[in-house]
Amino acid sequence: MQKLTSLFPILLSFFILNSCHHPSPNAQQEGTINSKSGYIQPSTDFPAYWQYKGEPLLLLGGSVEDNLFQYPDLEKHLELLQSVGGNYVRNTMSSRDSGNVWPFHLSADGKYDLNQWNEEYWHRLSNFLEETSQREIIVQLEVWATFDFYRENWNVNPFNPKNNKNYSEEATHLPTKVSTHPTFVENNFFWSVPAQESNLRLLGYQQKFVDKLLSISLKFDHVLYCMDNETSVTSEWGKFWSLYMKKVASENGKKIFTTEMWDPWDLSHVAHRETIDHPEIYDFADISQNNHNTGEKHWEIGMKQLQKIKNSGTVRPANNVKIYGNDGGRHQTTKNAIESFCRNVFMGTASARFHRPTSGQGLNETALAVIKSMRLLTDKMDFFNGRPITEILEDRSENEAYVRGIPGKEYAIYFTNGGEVKIDLSNFEGEFNLIWLNISTSEWSPESKISGGRETTLECPGKGNWVALILQ
Repeated sequence: MQKLTSLFPILLSFFILNSCHHPSPNAQQEGTINSKSGYIQPSTDFPAYWQYKGEPLLLLGGSVEDNLFQYPDLEKHLELLQSVGGNYVRNTMSSRDSGNVWPFHLSADGKYDLNQWNEEYWHRLSNFLEETSQREIIVQLEVWATFDFYRENWNVNPFNPKNNKNYSEEATHLPTKVSTHPTFVENNFFWSVPAQESNLRLLGYQQKFVDKLLSISLKFDHVLYCMDNETSVTSEWGKFWSLYMKKVASENGKKIFTTEMWDPWDLSHVAHRETIDHPEIYDFADISQNNHNTGEKHWEIGMKQLQKIKNSGTVRPANNVKIYGNDGGRHQTTKNAIESFCRNVFMGTASARFHRPTSGQGLNETALAVIKSMRLLTDKMDFFNGRPITEILEDRSENEAYVRGIPGKEYAIYFTNGGEVKIDLSNFEGEFNLIWLNISTSEWSPESKISGGRETTLECPGKGNWVALILQ
């Protein structure tokens, strides 16, 4: 691809890209800078998890839309999530659904002006962040909504040269038509950064969008940042924006945490190493694509990825912002969605969120029950000090049951569809309390007693998803 060679635009863009974002001299008084313990960050005591306002927390969620800031019944939806102990949503900066608005001003001639904003778009974002902040619901925000830049969505996107008055196809070398799926990477919108095509004219407008986004989001302390949705482009793109956004945040007296979401479903794909192997660029991993996998395979791959993070030398959170599965939908079944959500909690990932319908459960009755049950369970345990110890089970069938606990103190055994297993308590004398949780109804059974010092058989009260909680 031919690079822009005119000296003037290069110098002009260089000046734009290196312009500083200095904090207001009254930023501390205005409340835009918070105490170290206040903002969302990896936990000091449990670095595989997050902490907020100084306390460790497990992120559990679901929502009906990905671009929740554009959802008309936002407050009601957030209240529903909060009512079952949910504290986590996804937000793509997307405009491709009916009723959505784009970020730029649409002129009377039918062309967008990339130098003027559509204030309604940014008002929606500000309102969304305010509403989630009030409810202490953590937001994982995706900066570049990949699918907005391909196929029919690109045809109406303001960044498309045919739709704006600011640059031409010839000046930016952007295509006006992209008919292929994002995995074919045929829109060089994502190749503008200096380490790639150095398309500085386009990059200046991309920076303008990111700067506007940060001017709003940096006022809040509950936002995590993901560069893309299911990206297939080179790592230079995400790296550029991650480091740039961190720099802008630092110049404004803030600290933010970033990741990238890769497209391959197989987490052993080398692309995922660009996140795992570079803690200096990315502060956490998003392993959502593992949720396309099912059963024991889902567990084994997830556990291997968590081990890779540990082996990297920097323990970091691993998030699941998308858990797939909805009967009749495009990806997996409702059964898989429930199991994946619970397995993610038991294996030790930092977050679990049901994907929007029809690819996921969203926040339907099933999702509400599972979120509530996992919150009830983890609140009743010494959860953060626990670890996966499924190996203590005997007579276990494939994908039948999984264990998280602290040997000799407590055990949570998750059954995917009823069943019976043996648990070895022979090294621990005394009595334990046993209580069953029906995940589909979020109801606890009465407590019973089991004896330590021997092997014990656990038989599920029925079919479906259950948890046996054994407490000393």
